[in-house]
Amino acid sequence: MSTDNVNKSQIEAAEKVDAAFRAWEQLSRFDQQRIDAICEAMARAALGEAHRLGQMAYDETGFGNPADKAEKNRFAAEDVWNHFRSLKTVGVIHQTDSIVEIASPRGVVAAVIPSTNPTSTAIFKIIISIKSRNTIVLSPHPSASKSIQETARVMKVAGVSAGMPSDAIQCLTATALENTEALMRHPKTAVILATGGIGLVRAAYSSGKPAFGVGPGNVPVFIERTAELRKAVADILLGTCFDNGTICASEQAVVADKSIAAELRAEFSRQGAHFLTSEQAEKVGNVLVTEKRTLNPKIVGRSAEDIAKLAGIVVPNGVRCLLADCGGVGRDFPWSFEKLSPTLAFFTVDGLEAGAEKCLEILRFGGMGHTAGMHTNSRDAAIRFGEKMPASRIIINSPTTHGAIGLSTDLEPSMTLGCGSWGGNVTSDNVSPIHLMDVKRVAFETKRVSTVSDFGKAASNPIRKDSIARLVDEFLATKRRPGDIGGARRENESIHSIARSEGSSKMARIHDVAGSDGGYGPPAEFVSEDDVRRAAFAGQKIVIGPKTIITPAAKDLASEKGVFIGDRGFD
Repeated sequence: MSTDNVNKSQIEAAEKVDAAFRAWEQLSRFDQQRIDAICEAMARAALGEAHRLGQMAYDETGFGNPADKAEKNRFAAEDVWNHFRSLKTVGVIHQTDSIVEIASPRGVVAAVIPSTNPTSTAIFKIIISIKSRNTIVLSPHPSASKSIQETARVMKVAGVSAGMPSDAIQCLTATALENTEALMRHPKTAVILATGGIGLVRAAYSSGKPAFGVGPGNVPVFIERTAELRKAVADILLGTCFDNGTICASEQAVVADKSIAAELRAEFSRQGAHFLTSEQAEKVGNVLVTEKRTLNPKIVGRSAEDIAKLAGIVVPNGVRCLLADCGGVGRDFPWSFEKLSPTLAFFTVDGLEAGAEKCLEILRFGGMGHTAGMHTNSRDAAIRFGEKMPASRIIINSPTTHGAIGLSTDLEPSMTLGCGSWGGNVTSDNVSPIHLMDVKRVAFETKRVSTVSDFGKAASNPIRKDSIARLVDEFLATKRRPGDIGGARRENESIHSIARSEGSSKMARIHDVAGSDGGYGPPAEFVSEDDVRRAAFAGQKIVIGPKTIITPAAKDLASEKGVFIGDRGFD
């Protein structure tokens, strides 16, 4: 991109953030009823356009299939909104006798939208942003820009008709990386919702703004020996084949308990999956990843038959998913990568402990913090498995695709799934309107602090800096009479004697208050908080000049105690 185009992109980002910020100044003052009416109108409009927008996304990207994209749009517009409809996001949102919680919006949300789930993610992020009284600027993926812009337009028209400020929803038209970075770094951008590749998420976290990013999936699923195999296979195929695997929580590897592995293979074949020969698996593996061992974008969101054709192999007509026995995990084993397509690696292990270890190995290679799955009839086994997984969501007896986003489980419904510290994310939650609010807490006293003499008796009372200083002042007052300048001078001389004996040449110069004629001598080179406190205790002054270095703590304390004299004021 030319320099002129980059500058134009950055100008557009700045203009749209400024407009969204002005709209936020209005929207942030709306009451709960007005906010909910706007969101209701937008959700209804997006639901009505779910199929058209899904078709647009498919036509533009070639990923997945129109019907599944429409279902994702329905989930974002209907299930998400129904779940959060009654959530309080204005004023007092919760209170007890001792604490009152008050919600505050954050401001302008910078929302990066991916190509894999473009329209559904746009619907989701718009709804949770406006619900929490924030405005939003969307940055579309270049390959899905038209469908994302149309989604924003549909929701904006509906929102404005319900009373939303017209600039509350913005969408960038220039899709260069520089444009997205300008959006994320703009001074008026308050928070970032980043969905996309690792590089983009890292850029969001390095922008200097609060950011909610997500990591890669690469979801392993362990089939334990007590599992109902027919349902387990049906769930796995439903998850990995849904929109051709474009949701990052889709199953990527099956880890089978040895005692049921043969039966499991037969069940996969009965339900439309196809196990490849070792030769076929190698050919497909060569197209799953590039020579640089990164995911090949040509296979993302493609059907099993399309991937087989790309690899030059023949598979049965109507095959739903390709499976291959995988000899290991790592860069030399392409099937162990996150593939975002209906392709599954197959591992065989002996027992729960070995199954958990293999899933852990897969997550460590790629997918830390995201999602793992298990099929079992033992609740205890599920909990033991979950304890071992470095994953934010462990989905039991359900498609991980649908379970992780909250469609088939009671998790918060979301299209943005945090991966916690394992994945370098700020949260392990399913992101929701709650994450886009600041919450103030009005706290009433519940444990009374009565007197200074009680200070050391109650461990529940916090230690305060000013209480310590007051105690020291009272102690020193007993050691000298008020106004005893001579005593103070002797104390100060003792201090200087100690400082000189320790080789300190930068000790702050302290002078008597009484009888000063302006000839205070050279200013101190350096003043610390301790110097100020000593001078204050001695009832004396510290000479400062233009070159005196003063620590921030010393500066603050000197303002309170009034101990500085000389030709330098506070900046």
